[in-house]
Amino acid sequence: MAGLIARRARRQRAFRWIVLVLLGAFFLLPLIAMVEFASRGGGQSWRLLVDWPQLRETYPDLASGIVASLGQAVLTALLMLVLLVPTAVWVRLRLPGLRRLIEFICLLPLTIPAIVLVVGLAPVYAWVNYFLGGSSLTLTFAYTILVLPYAYRSIDTGLSAIDVKTLAEAARSLGAGWGRVMWRVVLPNIRSAVLSAAFLTVALVLGEFTIASLLHRDNLQVAIELLGKSSATMSVAVSLAALVLAFILLLLLSLFGERRKASR
Repeated sequence: MAGLIARRARRQRAFRWIVLVLLGAFFLLPLIAMVEFASRGGGQSWRLLVDWPQLRETYPDLASGIVASLGQAVLTALLMLVLLVPTAVWVRLRLPGLRRLIEFICLLPLTIPAIVLVVGLAPVYAWVNYFLGGSSLTLTFAYTILVLPYAYRSIDTGLSAIDVKTLAEAARSLGAGWGRVMWRVVLPNIRSAVLSAAFLTVALVLGEFTIASLLHRDNLQVAIELLGKSSATMSVAVSLAALVLAFILLLLLSLFGERRKASR
């Protein structure tokens, strides 16, 4: 009996290693191929990526796409936090019966394909163009909708880990206004959740293509797609750099999550 259990355990370990090796090869081989392809021509593409003045001079459209995406990521994260954090806290404190409704509304973008969102947003952006112009930064409004499911779940999880009502009532009884309660009491206790939501927002905005392309706005992914028609090696290098940046952000998110669990 003991021998049978040992053989079964060995087979399970071997099966796990085989699965891990196959999955590792499946994910790593394309990345290795991207590195090899982008390094052709003496690695000029990698040198340009770290030389911003030269990159802006050689590929102005790519430089403007990078700047646009960074601006979109920052503005989207700020708008998302300004909208979601007070709403989530207020619902928990004053309107707990609406929590399921708010959650349902925030999760709706997960069920709607991006192409359908664009069809609905196109008439809205006609008015946005009229009032605010055709700047790529106006994509912030569409991206805020797009990140709602991920940001809401992160913030809601952070609020679930603390007793918001007790903390708010204690602060109010000591004379704090609602602004001070939010800034000095609630936010420090959900700092990890807020950072998680912000990291997820930045990663999503940097990788978004469909909405920007169909609304004829400039961002990193649109610039990469256009660059691929003229310089394939540079396009692959920028794509890989964006992928590595998104991986680093998600890794930081994971580290913050582990630190949060350890602090608990």
